[in-house]
Amino acid sequence: MSSLEAAAGYKPSRTLPIWAEARRQASRRRTQLALGFMVLLPLIILAAFEFGGGGGPDEDGDGGGAFSSMADLATSGGLNFALFGLAVSAGFLLVVVVALFFGDTVASEASWGSLRYLLAVPVPRARLLGVKLTVAAAYSLVALLLLTGTGLLIGTLRYGWSPLGSTIAAEIPPAEGVLRLLGILAYLATTLLVVAGLAFLLSVLTDAALGAVGGAVLLWILSSILDQIEALGSIRNALPTHYTDAWMGLLSTPVQTEDLAKGAIAAVVYATLFWGIAFYRFTRKDITS
Repeated sequence: MSSLEAAAGYKPSRTLPIWAEARRQASRRRTQLALGFMVLLPLIILAAFEFGGGGGPDEDGDGGGAFSSMADLATSGGLNFALFGLAVSAGFLLVVVVALFFGDTVASEASWGSLRYLLAVPVPRARLLGVKLTVAAAYSLVALLLLTGTGLLIGTLRYGWSPLGSTIAAEIPPAEGVLRLLGILAYLATTLLVVAGLAFLLSVLTDAALGAVGGAVLLWILSSILDQIEALGSIRNALPTHYTDAWMGLLSTPVQTEDLAKGAIAAVVYATLFWGIAFYRFTRKDITS
């Protein structure tokens, strides 16, 4: 009778609370190191500017480029310093951090042999994935906010509060510059959904967390390389990395939104596809670890 009562009172929505998973992930060393480095990186960049000699691209005579021009602007104010931190991190560091949070979440449980015990609690498989996906997304967003917020804070303290500089248009007033910076942050977060979806899918397919994280990063790099091959023509438009630099359109006046919209739509479609496959596969696979 007690077992029947327990079964009758069983509510899947009460298993594996999100706060419990968030607390578990917060206690993990990889979470602490990843978030800690998001705070440390702007300090490293600041030290590089302070003690690196201050040589710019014009002094080297190499003509620089977009990132070299941003480096020149980075010391002109807090907004520009935060923007530079995002720009240099977007291509690789943020990809690794997001892949770490999403790729390690399920595969690590399998490698530890605790996944089958979680499902035996019993936690419904779809809820298990949903909770882990939500927590991974939350920590990824916290990492982005820490990087941007720390860069904005120390950049403002060191270089003051000034308009947001642009290499392709006139300076943007500080109040509007904050909105533009938030827009860039939102767009980067959206494009990183592709990495999140791919890493999460690989985490479901393998018991090796390192394989899921590394696989997602390597496939992202491969897409970036293929995107540089002009011989591929319009095929490049379908690559998930094709519109990763479209955030620069937010620095122009007026804002260039066409590529931003295409990049955001493509990222959501890719992420939804990868997450859909992950849920489909996980809810039907035999869990032996």
